[in-house]
Amino acid sequence: MKRLLKRAQMKFLGGSFDEALRDYGMVLNDNPLLSEAKVGVILSDLALESEDEAKALFDYYQVIKSSSDNADEIIDQLVESIYSSKSKIHEILFESFKEQAEYEDGIRYSDFLKHIQSRDGFREAFEDIMFSTRVVLTSKKEFMSFVTQLITNDFHSMALEYLDNTAPLFGNDQEVLALYTKLKNNENSL
Repeated sequence: MKRLLKRAQMKFLGGSFDEALRDYGMVLNDNPLLSEAKVGVILSDLALESEDEAKALFDYYQVIKSSSDNADEIIDQLVESIYSSKSKIHEILFESFKEQAEYEDGIRYSDFLKHIQSRDGFREAFEDIMFSTRVVLTSKKEFMSFVTQLITNDFHSMALEYLDNTAPLFGNDQEVLALYTKLKNNENSL
């Protein structure tokens, strides 16, 4: 166990966060109460999204773990605070984007869905507007639905452009990352 814990720590310090997460997870599976493994899992997961913050917290944990009985709780609270702050920032950015979109030329996604019903489907409706009008997306749900339709209807480069342009808004959101995988799978099946 100590060797696996040490290996996980070395993987983390070396920047191999996926491998560190796996190793810390194996230690935690065998020793569910081991604080160092819990912190390792939390920080490895955070590092996949925010490497600098995770490394800073890792260094801080190394300093406080010998002097504090609840060092793992302190780190957990700090990570929770980081996620909460990022969530609020994403919310503010998305709200700002939503307000800006309302003032620019475009068709709301709800109106676009009605247009799809009046045509022979998504492809035809999108081809009607793709060069003259923007589709205004005001929620993550609309974004996910729209990009999924782009992928399904073989508008791969446009789907990729939407994903790449909105990546900062969603961070390491697993649902959004799954769209990249779906896009890659659809491109490979052509």
